[in-house]
Amino acid sequence: QVQLVESGGGLVQAGGSLRLSCAASGSIFSINAMGWYRQAPGKQRELVANVTRGGSTTYADSVKGRFTISRDNAKNTVFLQMNSLKSEDTGVYYCNADQVRIRSFSSPREYWGQGTQVTVSS
Repeated sequence: QVQLVESGGGLVQAGGSLRLSCAASGSIFSINAMGWYRQAPGKQRELVANVTRGGSTTYADSVKGRFTISRDNAKNTVFLQMNSLKSEDTGVYYCNADQVRIRSFSSPREYWGQGTQVTVSS
């Protein structure tokens, strides 16, 4: 069983910074992309950023230049450094691991963390 454990959320003033971490544990052979999604009250879940095993990154336009995603492949861990936070960044942030294989020949699966709350006060 694969689990994603997130940490680092909290309350911060606008203009401040937070760093989110997510560690994937369990029997893991490989993970393709790891990333972060967020869901604000009354809105759909949206991609914030992700990073492939090879290091290619994708960012939502709204966070480009402010957020940085990084990954430690050896530890199956992904980080999201969030700077210059705005009130519109408020939401529950979910860690995502895509195309996870527990064996070289197993079918890939997607996993989600339970979410961590980020609140930015203006």
